[in-house]
Amino acid sequence: MIKILGNIFCSCVAWFVGIALIVSFIKKYMQGGQFTKQTNETGKVVIVTGANTGIGKETVLELARRGATVYMACRDETKTEKARLEIIEETNNKNIFFRELDLASLQSVRKFAAEFKKEQDKLHILINNAGVMRCPYMVTRDGFEMQLGVNHLGHFLLTNLLLDLLKKSAPSRIINVSSLAHTRGFIDFSDLNSEKDYDPGAAYSQSKLANVLFTRELAKRLEGTGVTVNALHPGVVDTELGRHMKILNGTFGRIVLRTLLWPLLKTPKSGAQTTLYAALDPDLEKVSGVYFSDCKEKKVAPAAMDNQTAKQLWEESVRVTYTRKLD
Repeated sequence: MIKILGNIFCSCVAWFVGIALIVSFIKKYMQGGQFTKQTNETGKVVIVTGANTGIGKETVLELARRGATVYMACRDETKTEKARLEIIEETNNKNIFFRELDLASLQSVRKFAAEFKKEQDKLHILINNAGVMRCPYMVTRDGFEMQLGVNHLGHFLLTNLLLDLLKKSAPSRIINVSSLAHTRGFIDFSDLNSEKDYDPGAAYSQSKLANVLFTRELAKRLEGTGVTVNALHPGVVDTELGRHMKILNGTFGRIVLRTLLWPLLKTPKSGAQTTLYAALDPDLEKVSGVYFSDCKEKKVAPAAMDNQTAKQLWEESVRVTYTRKLD
């Protein structure tokens, strides 16, 4: 009997180890491309929006390791200050700063840009990382649907307000964190703010398509300036971005779904790799208007290649954010 129980125990252990190895292999495979080139970013000035958690925090951490001066542009001062101090402690780079930015307020965007220009006369990399996903219907302080307002319009205004510094600091780069969800997107000019019919997923996909269209249109307008702009999909990452998805945050979702999904999700560190690749790889100094995923160039959806839609979105974005029309 003891021998039989011993055999059963050994079989169970073998199965457990086998499953653990398979899960570990899947998890490692799903981390995707990694940016491994060594670069020295000392003297470079960088802004990262949404930098106090997830992909944004990991991006700042790696930039700090490489010597960059980084401005963490975030809404929550307490949360950002905690992240900032952790990054300084880990990297011994004290040139990491918090500056308040609420992308759901155009007034806050303008204030951030104006104060940054008083403090700095150069900007080498702007990483538009912040985002909100699949939230209930809400509007920004200016009345825009929240996902469109934060993910696109806030970053649109911020980028345009900082273009003079980026041009002055050329070669410089703009990185727009989009998503594979752009492939399901459609720009509905008759209802951009989803007032007639709101679907959280459709609104998110529209905002991510807007990121890619903005990138391609801006790249054309920046030709010859030494400023490049590219978009990217970071992957499916285990971050707080899904906090509004009820299916993942209920008891069943937390205990069962998240456990099942865990091997398929990138860590925030892996999620930041394509951002770092687009921002730092020396081979991309003159590459602009491109979309990346897993540290490689990827094709975008047909809707993202529509030049007329890109131009119309630009003009509408200028109109609603009250920016001066750019040549």
